Amino acid sequence: MEDAYARSVTEVLDFFGVDPKRGLTDAQVTQHARLYGKNVLPEEKRASFWKLVLKQFDDLLVKILIVAALVSFVLALINGDTGLTAFLEPSVILMILAANAAVGVITETNAEKALEELRAYQADIATVLRNGCFSILPATELVPGDIVEVAVGCKIPADMRMIEMLSNQLRVDQAILTGESCSVEKELESTTATNVVYQDKTNILFSGTVVVAGRARAIVVGVGTHTAMGGIHDSMLRTEDEVTPLKKKLDEFGTFLAKVIAGICVLVWIVNIGHFRDPAHGGLLRGAIHYFKIAVALAVAAIPEGLPAVVTTCLALGTKRMARLNAIVRSLPSVETLGCTTVICSDKTGTLTTNMMSASKVCVLHTVQHAPVISEYSVSGTTYAPEGTIFDSTGLQLELPAQSPCLLHIAMCSALCNESILQYNPDKGNYEKIGESTEVALRVLAEKIGLPGFDSMPSSLNMLSKHERASYCNHYWEDHFKKISVADFTRDRKMMSVLCSRNQLQIMFSKGAPESIISRCTNILCNDDGSTIPLTASIQAELESRFHSFAGKETLRCLALAFKRMPMGLQSLSHNDENDLTFIGLVGMLDPPREEVRNAMLSCMTAGIRVIVVTGDNKTTAESLCRKIGAFDHLADLAGHSYTATEFEELPALQKTLALQRMALFTRVEPSHKRMLVEALRHQNEVVAMTGDGVNDAPALKKADIGIAMGSGTAVAKSASDMVLADDNFATIVAAVAEGRAIYNNTKQFIRYMISSNIGEVVCIFVAAVLGIPDTLAPVQLLWVNLVTDGLPATAIGFNKQDSDVMKAKPRKVNEAVVSGWLFFRYLVIGAYVGLATVAGFIWWFLYFDSGPKLPYSELMNFDSCSTRETTYPCSIFDDRHPSTVSMTVLVVVEMFNALNNLSENQSLLVIPPWSNLWLVGSIILTMILHVLILYVHPLSVLFSVTPLSWSEWTVVLYLSFPVIIIDEVLKFFSRSSTGIRWFSFRWRRPDSLPKKELHEK
Repeated sequence: MEDAYARSVTEVLDFFGVDPKRGLTDAQVTQHARLYGKNVLPEEKRASFWKLVLKQFDDLLVKILIVAALVSFVLALINGDTGLTAFLEPSVILMILAANAAVGVITETNAEKALEELRAYQADIATVLRNGCFSILPATELVPGDIVEVAVGCKIPADMRMIEMLSNQLRVDQAILTGESCSVEKELESTTATNVVYQDKTNILFSGTVVVAGRARAIVVGVGTHTAMGGIHDSMLRTEDEVTPLKKKLDEFGTFLAKVIAGICVLVWIVNIGHFRDPAHGGLLRGAIHYFKIAVALAVAAIPEGLPAVVTTCLALGTKRMARLNAIVRSLPSVETLGCTTVICSDKTGTLTTNMMSASKVCVLHTVQHAPVISEYSVSGTTYAPEGTIFDSTGLQLELPAQSPCLLHIAMCSALCNESILQYNPDKGNYEKIGESTEVALRVLAEKIGLPGFDSMPSSLNMLSKHERASYCNHYWEDHFKKISVADFTRDRKMMSVLCSRNQLQIMFSKGAPESIISRCTNILCNDDGSTIPLTASIQAELESRFHSFAGKETLRCLALAFKRMPMGLQSLSHNDENDLTFIGLVGMLDPPREEVRNAMLSCMTAGIRVIVVTGDNKTTAESLCRKIGAFDHLADLAGHSYTATEFEELPALQKTLALQRMALFTRVEPSHKRMLVEALRHQNEVVAMTGDGVNDAPALKKADIGIAMGSGTAVAKSASDMVLADDNFATIVAAVAEGRAIYNNTKQFIRYMISSNIGEVVCIFVAAVLGIPDTLAPVQLLWVNLVTDGLPATAIGFNKQDSDVMKAKPRKVNEAVVSGWLFFRYLVIGAYVGLATVAGFIWWFLYFDSGPKLPYSELMNFDSCSTRETTYPCSIFDDRHPSTVSMTVLVVVEMFNALNNLSENQSLLVIPPWSNLWLVGSIILTMILHVLILYVHPLSVLFSVTPLSWSEWTVVLYLSFPVIIIDEVLKFFSRSSTGIRWFSFRWRRPDSLPKKELHEK
């Protein structure tokens, strides 16, 4: 029944055909179970293990590598190779791909737990009326129409419509669903409002929320997926994981690279058609196969096999650094996504605020000697911890607050006229509440005021254990006063009273809404001497003025406290006793903002990131908070920047678009609105981070580009998020964004390094094929260079330090290419030099090396016909391993120098020297040690078809390798001057003019 909130109690009972005194019959239960289903959330259909494994290979470059591995194996068998030679190259490729797949499967298996943990918010049992009898049943057996009784501490088992109040009031904490900082009072009357949100359904008890005060009966109107919690479950099921900006760009680049590779491979094969019949190949077919093998080697050279592993490693390094900043990353790609975040949609309660109601102001009458003087005290401390101090209006700290008569009586009243519990949880290491948050705030205030008569009071309290300290002062007053009777809070009185006795003295303490308490007071307590004087009209007017200031301008939730001496022997309270009270003081409470949030807001604005505060609270309260944290500092007027969910939905389409571009505050929202907001912003090509901690935030967290949950939040929110803030600190997001930007910059650097190196390998093979000289590098040598020499330095580049101005730049655009036109030109120039230097080393050994054959160039070009001609040298010279070893070593060393080029995209090595990244220096040294090992250790040299080099050969290797640094320094100079790259930017610019809705396709 979807509109139960708008129907009367009688209408709802008639709809389900139930007698409120007897409940459903067994026959009705069976019928309703068949009609409406079970009260359980269905399990998500998970992809099978093998589907997850196959998904990891759904990448174009990976598929090309698999084909290359298989072709390499088949060709080895055709050539008659057996044993290690035939299996080495394909085995290494497949091992790398298997390792990458394993990482992907583990990540995806661990990621999707939110839907399972959502079930933890379903109640286990319920007190149900059936066949005229109450019984306790599993909550899963509830059906619509069941009559359920709830009381303090009960978790609501299903969505239910209130039908009978069994106490003066019923209050429910529904923050996990709506984000409201205070508990909500429920009532029996139907709702007449239109466009209602959860907060307006004041007669509905929502599944998963908790009763904090009172007792009532209600009828079940929604079970399972038809509850508010079920709606969140369905919303999360409909939300598919989004591809991150970096992954999207890497996929695009991979597709582009694959096309280029395919074209070059075909071109190399076609260029050599004339050589198919060369005698050295032993026939046309064998010649075709030989050059096909070269084309496959070219594909292996061009594809950066280590790129996925290095990207993953770099992101993992970033997550370790972020963990030290209290940002725990659950999804590796989200680290990079942070770097291009343009909008942060921040939940208010628990994210910008502490979600702990705290007394912040106290107002009392100081004296009336010359004229009424009202004193205001401010209270520090924003959590439930009994840690804080009290300051007077001049900002001076009170050493012994309990010596002030009014503050002493406020402490007594707060401790005695209270039904909540404050306790310390050693497992979580924090203080927790049981009961109303406003009552707990009064308990904490009593602890901060302390006890009278002890000069060493503050230090004495600090010596207690945290468990004892939680309610030491409250217990003191409860031990000294005996509670006799309690008059519970009612909606008509708007107050609560408790009758206490102490030393032949009976006192009634009262607390409640200021307008109710003040109107019942005839006297007032003075703070200067503890005397009681009549409450005059002028004093009352001054108190009401302060109350309106607290509640209006400062949006504090106010309670007034009073007391009255009662006749001895009284055993119960009547409502008539609550007159002729003595006013003690006014306490203003709020859910306080976190102290570090204001600076975090400023940092976000400096970095070009817009913050939208999203909350279920009312507009006035939220606007007051936003002013305190600086969210409105850049706005002269709130018009067009602050909307309730209803106001936003009523806007025409065009105005909605404009509102989204200017919005800074979104209030009175429910889960569907949060998800809608994320979708609308992403439709405008924004990269959205959503913060939150409640169950209500989970669908939006999952839908956002990056979901950021609070460490103290619900398990559902954490599991639906990409990142968890261990310290619940909004400021941590700023540090995480800076880290995300730095990681992206480093990612670009090592992609540039790996691709330019691979271009060099392609150029090497292509030039050798075009010139008709012998193969410069064997496939297994190419694989060695790609894996070991590329992988270690590329990973170390991930340790490059942040640029000093990383948070002063605007967020990069989501459609910005990883490789721009000018950058690709630099790839080509560096790659071309790497390839030509490698070929030059090979030719040098044959033509110019003193210990080499010193062949004429024409003989080198006609090597394949050597066996059919008379020569002055043996044909076996072309099988010598020295020239390919020189080429391979040139390739390794030139790539090490190229790694140093990538300490910064544009800064010179003179500005950012190699020792600024000792990890990179170490990786280069380790790579060279590994390379020397395969040259000089016999079994390895045979495996990789290499041989030891002489000092003269090493000298030439260094001469050919070092110029890559000079070339890149020249290119960096042009990059810094910026004018040199305009032509390339224009020539290489690609029209990323897709409709905005397509930019975020799944």
